[in-house]
Amino acid sequence: MLRLTDLRLPLDHPPEALAAAIAARLGGAPLSWRIARRGYDARARGRVVLTYTIDAEVADEAAHSLPHTPDTTYRPVATAPSGLAHRPIVIGTGPCGLFAALILAESGFRPIILDRGKAVRERTQDTWGLWRRGVLDPESNVQFGEGGAGTFSDGKLWSQVKDPAHHGRKVLTEFVLAGAPDEILYVSKPHIGTFRLVQMVESMRRKIEALGGEYRFSSRVDDIEVVDGAVRGVVLHTGEKIAADHVVLAIGHSARDTFEMLHARGVSMEPKPFSIGVRIEHPQSLIDRARFGAAAGHPILGAADYRLVHHASNGRSVYSFCMCPGGTVVAAASEPGRLVTNGMSQYSRNERNANAGIVVGIDPARDYPDGPLAGIAFQRHWEEAAFAAGGGTWAAPAQRVEDFLAGRPSTTLGDVVPSYRPGVTPTDLALCLPDFAVVAMREALRAFDGELAGFAMGDAVLTGVETRTSSPLRITRGPDGQSVNTRGLYPAGEGAGYAGGIMSAGMDGIRTAEAVARVITGLPPAPGRGREKEASLIYG
Repeated sequence: MLRLTDLRLPLDHPPEALAAAIAARLGGAPLSWRIARRGYDARARGRVVLTYTIDAEVADEAAHSLPHTPDTTYRPVATAPSGLAHRPIVIGTGPCGLFAALILAESGFRPIILDRGKAVRERTQDTWGLWRRGVLDPESNVQFGEGGAGTFSDGKLWSQVKDPAHHGRKVLTEFVLAGAPDEILYVSKPHIGTFRLVQMVESMRRKIEALGGEYRFSSRVDDIEVVDGAVRGVVLHTGEKIAADHVVLAIGHSARDTFEMLHARGVSMEPKPFSIGVRIEHPQSLIDRARFGAAAGHPILGAADYRLVHHASNGRSVYSFCMCPGGTVVAAASEPGRLVTNGMSQYSRNERNANAGIVVGIDPARDYPDGPLAGIAFQRHWEEAAFAAGGGTWAAPAQRVEDFLAGRPSTTLGDVVPSYRPGVTPTDLALCLPDFAVVAMREALRAFDGELAGFAMGDAVLTGVETRTSSPLRITRGPDGQSVNTRGLYPAGEGAGYAGGIMSAGMDGIRTAEAVARVITGLPPAPGRGREKEASLIYG
């Protein structure tokens, strides 16, 4: 098939207009065609157009100077040999661990999958316990448990990372097989929302178990056994030891006790940049009008999103993070006395408010220079300050934008009703943010108002704090996917510093499973693998 790109049609075009545009581009009707991607261009406010990428079958491909449709079929790199002494272990069941386990299971390696948290439905009940009753379970919450932190998010399924092997297509295809709508295979910014993610995670677990994988929940790994620079097993919090020569470390960005254990064991790691800030909430209708003009509310467009960046005069970068159209701000804490926010949406994106993180980039060299674990101490300090500013009851500190810009505490809130549960306390967010972040955010909010009309509206609500934008450290790995100084340990995903969001984490899980398979079967590392970095700090 041939690929046609950048076919542009009006938002309300009739169905036959697309077929006519394809025939016009090809100089005649194709034998068949399908939509590979559909997006929209809203840069000209009030004149939104749809953009299509089409795969078309024609009788004579040589007559057209068009690229061929890429082959995105996933093919395992190796099959498990017989007589393997120990089954590989995957620690963590977020997107990275989920896809690492799936690929290993499909390749015959029968992995053991460990998670400190609970299965997704039990975990959901515990998470609601914090939101409704102010009761935190440190082992079962937004951060820990089956599905990982992405389960309670907008469920964004797009990424900026380069993907020459089309691992992203494997991720999307498996999600559809697990119950996601087919549209995620072709819309430009697919998402699925929390409730659907719960069902999909369960479906994929059943598939992995049917292929020989073994899940063990409430199984926190408290130690790893290392002999002569190589992994020989893991030790659970119960004292049980599980022998293993290959351990995938997909622990997520909040497994701080595990980071501390690995550091004590001498596993190579380094501090890395992340960001700190707050959640901002506006009426979704305001964002729709600012982005789409007269087309606001169109069913094809849905709830509008945005992505904003500002380089402040104090040298800091401020950007929107994990924007959740028609969503809610949620309590995302995993440690007692330390308050964290995040955003979440359902598939429908039909809640009253839009929310996004407004966060400031921070850097180890000038903000937390005291070693690989210093970023964790930085996060904890501001999370404790937020807990105190909210009153010490899991209520979050909140402030009207007008008051934040004026440098005065809020004593009451206005027309925008904050969605955070178990509730908010009007106060001064400068109490729980670094001074440089406050200065940069005030400047950025005014700048963003020039890009999206009404963004700095006085009653918009800021809720703090947002500290878990990405891992504060990187567990360094080599071209073979293994830790640079601990053989058999495979750092992977967001917690290890190699992903940001569901898609890139899932893709890194696939790459890491392939690395395990290559090492076990004696194949060379995949071409192009090196000492990777995160693709970007701006994940959406």
